[in-house]
Amino acid sequence: MTDTAPDTVTLARAEYDALRDRLEDLEDILAARKAEDDERLPHAVVERLVAGEDPPLRVWREYRGLTQSALAVRAGLPQGYLSEIEAGRKPGSIAAWKALASVLAVDVDDLVGAAEADGDDPSSPPPPSSVTA
Repeated sequence: MTDTAPDTVTLARAEYDALRDRLEDLEDILAARKAEDDERLPHAVVERLVAGEDPPLRVWREYRGLTQSALAVRAGLPQGYLSEIEAGRKPGSIAAWKALASVLAVDVDDLVGAAEADGDDPSSPPPPSSVTA
C-alpha cells in the first residue's frame, strides 16, 4: 500500500502567527516598493485635475513643460488640431489621443475626463430614477 496522505507540518499557534505577521510585513514592503515606482504629482497638478476646470490634456501638457507646438511636433499632429482637441472643439481621433498619451507618458484615460471616458456628458441631467414612490 502507498501512503497518499498529504504532507503536513504542525506548528505552535505562536509560530504560525509570527510567520503570518512576517508574510503580511513582506506584502506591505512589496506594495510600498511598487508605489515608489509610480510617478508622484505635485499637489497643484492634482488639484487642477480634480477640479476639472482645465482639460486634463492641458494640465498634463503644462506639467510636462511643453507648449502646444512642441507637443504637436512630438505627437506628429498639426498644432491647430491639437489646439482644437485641447479646447474641446474637436473630439480627436483614437490615434491622436494615443500619440498624445505616449508623448506625455500617461494613459489615454488620464487625458480624457472620467465623464468622457464613460461616454457621459457632464452637462446633461442624470437619467430619471427607476424608483417610484
